Amino acid sequence: MQVAEPEHVVVHGLTGCPHCQTELTDVAVQGHMKRQVFDIPPASIEVTEHQAEVKQCPGCGTCVKGAFPAHVTQPTQYGPRLKALACYLYSQQFIPLARIRELLTALYGHAPSEPVVLAAAHQLASRTHASLEQIRQQLVAAPVVHFDESGLRVDGCLQWLHVASTEKLTHYHVHDKRGHVAMQGGGILPHFKGVALHDHWRSYLKFTDCQHSFCNVHHLRELRFVAEQYAQAWAAQMERLLLDIKAEVASTSALHSALPPDRLADYATQYDALIDQGFADNPCAAKTKPRPVGRPKQSPPKNLLDRLHKHKAGVLAFMYDFRISFDNNLAERDVRMIEVQQKVSGCFRTPDGAHLFCAIRSYISTVRKHGLNAIDAIYNAFLDQPFLPHTSQA
Repeated sequence: MQVAEPEHVVVHGLTGCPHCQTELTDVAVQGHMKRQVFDIPPASIEVTEHQAEVKQCPGCGTCVKGAFPAHVTQPTQYGPRLKALACYLYSQQFIPLARIRELLTALYGHAPSEPVVLAAAHQLASRTHASLEQIRQQLVAAPVVHFDESGLRVDGCLQWLHVASTEKLTHYHVHDKRGHVAMQGGGILPHFKGVALHDHWRSYLKFTDCQHSFCNVHHLRELRFVAEQYAQAWAAQMERLLLDIKAEVASTSALHSALPPDRLADYATQYDALIDQGFADNPCAAKTKPRPVGRPKQSPPKNLLDRLHKHKAGVLAFMYDFRISFDNNLAERDVRMIEVQQKVSGCFRTPDGAHLFCAIRSYISTVRKHGLNAIDAIYNAFLDQPFLPHTSQA
């Protein structure tokens, strides 16, 4: 849309009639046709010189000087806006350090070294510590939190990225383990009392102080596999049932927090009937000889049935409480961005670099979920005014 007050106005005069060549220089202007061009001004670095006055006190004779701003510490240095842009390119756009240097050189004629960019990232992480602690505390207090994990290459070795997220909050941490120990290290699940939404990774179930809900997209994929590869009708019917419940939940008024009791009872009955049908189609295999260790080997349909039967409450939780999602796509989207980083920039060189990246990314992701400008939020953090999510917004 055209703006009312453009920064620049260029008037294109009319000196003669293009039809009859009559001179129009002295003819009054009746109006203007307007076209506006939106562009960016030429990029350049602005140098601000800070001068601290030096005076000699007449009272005691001491030579004293004025105070520089807290962020001005060196004879020459890069300012918070340039450092904010570099950190944004590194942590949000996943641009490698060498290419950040190349881009800033092309734009501004200045080439901050890789150590300068990394130092800015370390400074940003230290300035956002209070925000990250708020994120962690609010996730612990949230009614529903999505959890997921994914492999991450650090110094050529496999590490694990763990994420905990809501619609307004994101927390990442990296650990060399995938299971229970790593989840404890995140500092959220050990204290969490709400509903943890995740896949069926058994390590999550070791946290017994919270309730557990499960991603039904995973169930749909497994049910489709059983229906197609094993030709079992119950699996196709269960897939249809879950999708029907999802559709009814989506169409139910936002004023409700759950489906009506009669619908809940009907869906639960249909679910149980399909589970019974599945068990009838997959009877327990007779034991031929005892296995030395571990659980008895079972077919994929039987394994799926056992999980759906044992965790019925977690599978159907989304119809009892509308705050619980049908799937775990929220956490998977948050994980996917780090996977994109690996494809663009490659693996992290050091564990410290991975932890640093996750801290900054937690801050930026939370800022963006609140609809705020990420570069402005990073700039404010450099000025010791980081964004702090409010409890009411979590």
